[in-house]
Amino acid sequence: MTAIKIEGAGYPIQKVLSDDFVFNIPNYQRPYAWTTEQTEQLLIDLIDALGDESTDINQIPPYFLGNIVLIKSIDKSESEVIDGQQRLTTLTILFAVLRELLPKYKQDLEYLICQPEKPLGGISARPRLILRERDRDFFEKYIQNSNGIEKLKKNDLKNLSDSQRNLVENTRFLLNRIAKDLPEESQRVRLTQFLLQHCYLVIVHTPNFDSAYKIFSVLNDRGLDLSITDILKADIIGKLSCDKEQEEKYTRKWEGLEEQLGRKDFTELFSHIRMIYAQKKLESSVLTSFRSYVLDKNQDSCDLIDKVIEPYAKALENIKNYNFASSSNDLAINQLFRWLQRTGNSDWIAPGILYLTKYHHEPEQLLKFFTCFERLAAGLTILKANIDKRIKRYAHLIKMIENNDDLYCFNSPLQLSIEEQQEICDRLNGDIYNTYKTKNISLYILLRLDSAISDGNPNYDTYKKITIEHVLPQNPKSASEWLKSFSPEEKERYLHCLGNLVLLSRTKNSAASNYDFQKKKDEYFNKPVTTLALTVKVLEKSEWTAEIVEARQKYLLSELKKIWQLNNTCI
Repeated sequence: MTAIKIEGAGYPIQKVLSDDFVFNIPNYQRPYAWTTEQTEQLLIDLIDALGDESTDINQIPPYFLGNIVLIKSIDKSESEVIDGQQRLTTLTILFAVLRELLPKYKQDLEYLICQPEKPLGGISARPRLILRERDRDFFEKYIQNSNGIEKLKKNDLKNLSDSQRNLVENTRFLLNRIAKDLPEESQRVRLTQFLLQHCYLVIVHTPNFDSAYKIFSVLNDRGLDLSITDILKADIIGKLSCDKEQEEKYTRKWEGLEEQLGRKDFTELFSHIRMIYAQKKLESSVLTSFRSYVLDKNQDSCDLIDKVIEPYAKALENIKNYNFASSSNDLAINQLFRWLQRTGNSDWIAPGILYLTKYHHEPEQLLKFFTCFERLAAGLTILKANIDKRIKRYAHLIKMIENNDDLYCFNSPLQLSIEEQQEICDRLNGDIYNTYKTKNISLYILLRLDSAISDGNPNYDTYKKITIEHVLPQNPKSASEWLKSFSPEEKERYLHCLGNLVLLSRTKNSAASNYDFQKKKDEYFNKPVTTLALTVKVLEKSEWTAEIVEARQKYLLSELKKIWQLNNTCI
């Protein structure tokens, strides 16, 4: 077995930003993402480590700024940055700012940012750090060039990408903060000396792509601030590096999907794709599992992006943002997506995006499926099925979707069994307030009810806050009329049941919640005027007794049975 040549060492920054390295950020890397929050923390850490001027700078211990992973041959300076873009870019900004604030040392600082021309050696002047193609010219013009920051200060830059905005904001932040915190030239010089002589980066480099990404993956698994999507992007788009046109095309597509979904949801997408392929609970990291179950079965990077990642990303975006569009049924389908989002877990998303992708152009099929699917997800939630049971159920469903099996037969995983339906009814007829406090499931059940008995389709996302309130209060005062209307046994039976619960579109008032019924209606439920159907129906009552709660309980339970077709098969 041939050994992999790996070089690694700690380098002072003056060695990092020298002719030994020319750093290039490949196009498949994510954009520059550090905000002023990370930049401020870096500056604070540096100033803290530097100490005040009473400390001899030569006595300060080495300060490590992190790891850099490169593809680099030992005898060449050209270095493809696999991990470390954020640090290298921010350090370059920092030295550009110091160059601006220390005009006496401008030439020395210029050397750290740009490699000077060496005519005798046939070397042209060039930046020491070359950003991705999209940001390269902007970074060079406004930050790396000797008069770049002066241009930046004079121009009101508009229509910037997120990465360019981060470059500008971090530059302006460092300019203002260093000018304020280190007003004396001697303080700024001291910071520069500390950076160059006592701050280190651990640089690991290897001459080939595969071994560099293995190192990158190991560092990620050890908990460094790297996203699995960055690594998978390198895994997938890195294979296209021999075709620059294809690499650029799919880099743009990848980043477009990431921007459309948002970084958090885009990262989540890969765990759902893994579930679709693996059809079982996660047994290792998402990264390792995705490689095993997805990458090994999709060797063609273009096909993987075009036929898997892109359509599933669009389906996830439809589900997350309730924006599925169709010639028919789209409003009803998007409403079902809203209800699914309130079920308290995300295990259902994998079969959801699979079915939505497969039948995207068949709205009738989608409405039929997601009606049953929301019923299933609600049922598993009410039954308090644990993650193992949910994953097993959804894995079975995924397999049936892929095999085009009949999802509407009585023993399909999409259907609730007669036993499950009965248990759901029993649970809904009991204490739903305490039983389903976790993840706001009781709120989900009550909102589902409220929607069913309302005129039209209310959009609960427009409310700033919706809370649950008991009509018969939990702790009535000893002289309260409530204790005359309800015996201790009746209070225990009805207190936390559906029939005694209403919704408020504001924060609860614990004192007002104990008012007697008439005062509670006037002073609490009706101010501000409520439009929530569950509460409006209570306001119509002139009294609140055990008989009224019992009748309301039966009515609301019957409504839930209609919504989720309990005691029926879902057709």
